[in-house]
Amino acid sequence: MASAAAGSSKQQQQVTTMLPSSRGGGWTQRQNKQFECALAVYDRETPDRWHNVARYMGGAKSADEVRRHFEQLVEDVARIESGRVPFPRYAAAGLDDGRSRYLKFQ
Repeated sequence: MASAAAGSSKQQQQVTTMLPSSRGGGWTQRQNKQFECALAVYDRETPDRWHNVARYMGGAKSADEVRRHFEQLVEDVARIESGRVPFPRYAAAGLDDGRSRYLKFQ
């Protein structure tokens, strides 16, 4: 029973960490990290870059999926840099003991 509960918890965690992609599917935090690492290894000059990135990710995504994900990332960065995405407002809030601080999104 404990292993079934642990497995269920792990599945819930994976579902909640899914991030949207341009084709309606999702990317987990782990896949996004693998993607970032792959981009550091395979730069613009790499032949068959998107095939290499997909292979680096263990085949979880196709070459077309990683290419589209990159294009979406480039668009997002351009929107942010052009000022079309407002910065979130954060308020500093401390814990009761006063020793720790964290940022709270408003």
